[in-house]
Amino acid sequence: MNPSIACNPTAQSKKAWRSRLRAVRLAASSGASNNAALEAHLDALIGRLAPRSIGFYWPLPGEFDAREWIASWLVADVSRRASLPAIAERHAPLHFYFWTPGAPMREGHHGIPEPASPEAALPDLLLVPCLGFDLEGYRLGYGGGYYDRTLAAWPGEALPLTVGIAYEACRIDEGVPERGAHDLPLDAVVTEAGAHLAGRLAAR
Repeated sequence: MNPSIACNPTAQSKKAWRSRLRAVRLAASSGASNNAALEAHLDALIGRLAPRSIGFYWPLPGEFDAREWIASWLVADVSRRASLPAIAERHAPLHFYFWTPGAPMREGHHGIPEPASPEAALPDLLLVPCLGFDLEGYRLGYGGGYYDRTLAAWPGEALPLTVGIAYEACRIDEGVPERGAHDLPLDAVVTEAGAHLAGRLAAR
């Protein structure tokens, strides 16, 4: 497979890219070597950024499963905290609640597990799953707009750093199409090839 799916320069809509990238990402995520390399690059970047609290995601098919890495990250320093998002209602901002390995979960919106006994969290770094991405840090997701709404309504004084999790095969070299004025670039995208710095980390 070509390292980037964006070998075809023909402009496509977000809907067309989503349809194409689902199968590509599923294939990329099935490679043990891809996931091991991605985890190593994630570990290096997070070690450099040194957040105290990370919000991540419950993996859907084709998404990198960060739970084992998060569990190891927590064990290494007991002062660290991790959290998962919950959807209060459709098309509303996400709310993050503290999570630990083995914590009881319940089924939330879209059938995605979320912490059963929610204790509100305000993470200082978010791991964000990507269906596609470009090297400017723009992300293609499922189209629900949850992360855009979440960052727009963020209650803290400063927005958390945002680190996309993706596979190189899902890189869109011509750029994520149909960017809106509300779209914010991620601060980095980690793949099995390395950490692509963007947004607020581009100058570091």
